[in-house]
Amino acid sequence: MLTPAADELLRDLACTLAHRGPDDERLLREDQVGLAFTRLSLVDPVGGGQPLVSEDGSVVLIANGEVYNHRELAASLPPGARFKTQSDCEVLLHLYQRDGLNFLDRVNGMFAVVLWDRKQNKLLFCRDRFGIKPLFYHRNRERIVFASEIKALFTDPATPRRLDWSGALADYGMSSTPAFVHDPVNTWFEGIELAPAATVMEIDLKDGATREHRYWSLPGAAADSDASDEEYIERYRDLLAGSVQDCAMADAELGLFLSGGIDSSAVAALAGQSGLRTFSVLTGATVLNGDAEWSHRAARMLGVPNEQILFDADRVPGIEEWKNLLWLTETPLCSPEQFYKYELHRHARLRYPEIKGMLLGAASDEFNGGYTLNYTGEGGDWSDFIANIGALARRKSLDSRPQLASWWQMSDVPLLTDEAAHAGLGGDAADPYDAFIAWKYRSLQQYNVWHEDRTAAGNSVEARVPFLDHRLVELVASIPVTRRANLLWDKRILREAMVGILPGDLINRPKVPFFHGEGQRHTYRTFTRMLAQGGDALLEEAFSSERARQFIHQDGVRESLRRLERDPENGSVEHLLRLVNLGLLERMTADLPVPPAAAFRAAPEPVTFGYSDWDESEAQIRDLTMPRPPVDPAAVYALRADTLLACVPAQPGTWYLLVDGACEFVLSEDEEPALTALLRSLDGETSLEKVLAAEGHTLAELKPLLEEVIDLGLVVEAAPKGADRV
Repeated sequence: MLTPAADELLRDLACTLAHRGPDDERLLREDQVGLAFTRLSLVDPVGGGQPLVSEDGSVVLIANGEVYNHRELAASLPPGARFKTQSDCEVLLHLYQRDGLNFLDRVNGMFAVVLWDRKQNKLLFCRDRFGIKPLFYHRNRERIVFASEIKALFTDPATPRRLDWSGALADYGMSSTPAFVHDPVNTWFEGIELAPAATVMEIDLKDGATREHRYWSLPGAAADSDASDEEYIERYRDLLAGSVQDCAMADAELGLFLSGGIDSSAVAALAGQSGLRTFSVLTGATVLNGDAEWSHRAARMLGVPNEQILFDADRVPGIEEWKNLLWLTETPLCSPEQFYKYELHRHARLRYPEIKGMLLGAASDEFNGGYTLNYTGEGGDWSDFIANIGALARRKSLDSRPQLASWWQMSDVPLLTDEAAHAGLGGDAADPYDAFIAWKYRSLQQYNVWHEDRTAAGNSVEARVPFLDHRLVELVASIPVTRRANLLWDKRILREAMVGILPGDLINRPKVPFFHGEGQRHTYRTFTRMLAQGGDALLEEAFSSERARQFIHQDGVRESLRRLERDPENGSVEHLLRLVNLGLLERMTADLPVPPAAAFRAAPEPVTFGYSDWDESEAQIRDLTMPRPPVDPAAVYALRADTLLACVPAQPGTWYLLVDGACEFVLSEDEEPALTALLRSLDGETSLEKVLAAEGHTLAELKPLLEEVIDLGLVVEAAPKGADRV
C-alpha cells in the first residue's frame, strides 16, 4: 500500500518530465498504484486530461501518444458505449474491457500506455508496433517504477544509477560495426529496462508474475501475388496519403522538417496544408550535399513557407549546452544529428509557440529500400545488394560459431555455402532480406525513434512519423521475393507513388547523407572544436570518474582529438563523441542535472537565414557556412607532412595524392594543369608569390583551388627556416 510519502516521488517524476507535457499535470495515488501524468495537449486540449477512468471505475489509463483511428474504433463499440472526453485515447479503455489483451490489435497510432486493471489487480505496459513512444522501468521484489525517460527513474532513490560500460562498448551501434543485430534495445544503464514494442506486458500486482503478449510482428515475404507492380504502387500511395492525413490530425498547429529529399517532400505534399511551416538545416554539409538548396526549392514548388536555421562556422555547441543535450537524449549515440534537430525544434517552438507537433520524413529508408545502394558497391545492382547483406547475415551467424569463420577467411573464393554457417541457427541464409529488415526494425528503436522523440519532447513538441504506419510497412515487407528488385530498389515504390504528386526533380533526387560525404569535414570541424574548447573540458570531465578511467584510454582519446584538429577527416568525431558521452553520462548519473525544462535557457537562440532565391544568395550562404581559409602570398606553403604527391612512370600526366599511404585524390595534368603544377612546386622553402610567378600564374587564378586544398588540410603553411616542422 502506497503512503502519502509516495506523493513526493510522484511530483519528482512529473517535474523531471515537465518538458514532455507543459499543458497539464495530474497525480493519482490509490492502494498500490501511483500515477503522475504531464500532458502535451494536441487533441481535446480542454477535456482530455489524464488519467482516464472507465465508466465503472474498474480501469485506469494514462497514455502518451495518439490513436489515429479512434473514431473508427469508437464506432465499432456496442451501442451505448459512453465517452467522457473527446480524447483519442479514451477509446482504449473500452477496447480493453471488450477485448482484453487483444485490445490493441486494430489500433493505429503511436503510443505508450500504462493501464491499471483494479478488478484483476494487474498493471499493463503497452507500446506501439515500432516503439515510437518510450516507456522505461526498473523493478525489484517489492515494486516497479516507470517513466517515459530514464532520467525520471533516477529521481527514485531505490533505482540504481549505474552505466553499463561493458554492454555499451560491446554494442554494434556504438562501434558502427555493420552486423545484423536483433537483440533487445540497449538502455545503456544497469537495472533499466524498456517495455518491448508491439507488446502488452501484464504484471500481477499480487505476486509480480509477468507475461508478455505480442500483438504484432514484421511479416515476411508473401509466397506470390496476383497484384501487378502498378497495383502495389497504387496501394502504397493510398496508404501513405492516409497515414499523412492521420498524422496531421490535431487541434494544435503542426510543422514539418523539410530536407528536400523525396521522403519529407512527399509528406509535405500529402499533408495538403498551404500554410504548413517547414524547417531545414543550413550548414556547410547541407550546402554541399544539396539539402539546403533542395529544401528551399521544394518549399517553393509545394507552396509552403520554409525557414532555414543557420549553423555558421562559428556556431559551436558550448560545454554546458552539449551536456544538456546529452542528458535530454540519455544515449551515448548523441551526435551532431541530434544537435541540429534539437535546434530546429527549439527554433520552431520559440518562434511559433502554437506549434506542438512536427511531421517527419523519417523511417522511409528502412523499409522502402532506401539503403539498397549503400550495400551494393559502385555500379552494383539488386543481386549485389542481396549478396552483400547475405554476407552480413553470415557474419552474424559466425559470431555464434567462430570456429567456422576460417573457412571464409582462408580463401578469396567461397568453399562452403551460407547454409553451413546458418545451420541450426535460423533462416537468415534462405532470406537475408528478412534479416536485414528485422535489423532495421531494431535500429529504428535503438536510434531513430529514440532521438526523434527526445529532441522533439525536449521542446514540448510531438514528433509524428507517417512512414511508420504498420499498414505501409506490412505492404512493403510482404512483397514477394521475386518482385522486390522492381519495387524496392532505390525506393522505387515510393518514387513511382509520387508521380503526379511531386515534381519529377524531387522524385528522382538521389538520397544523400545528412552530414556525411562531401561536407563531412565542416561538421567534424565544428564538433572537434566543441570537444577541444576550454582545454578539452568535456574530455577531462568524461575521464573524471574511476569507472571511465577503467575503460577509456585517455591518451589515445586525446591524441585522436589532436588528429581531428589537424585534419577534421582524420578519424571519426562520432566515435570519439560516443566515448566522451559515456563518461559524461557516468558523471551525470552520480550528480543529477536539473530537469530539461530548465536546462537550455542560456543557450543562444537559433538564427534563421532568409533569402528569396538560392542562386542569388548561394555565394553569401557559402561564405557563412564554409568560410575559406586565408591565403597569404608572402607565406611559404608545403604539402602536409603525411601527404605525398606521386606518379607512376607508366601513367604519365596522372598524379596521386597519398595521405598516410592511402590514395585520396587522383589529379590529371590535362584536366587540372595549374593545380598539379602548383602542388609539385610547393617546396616549403619558396614563398607562394614566387612559386606562382615561376609557374606563370596569378593568385586570383588559383585562389579558389588553393583555398580548397588548404581547407582540406592537404597544404599547410610551412614553419620559418630554422624552426621545427610538425
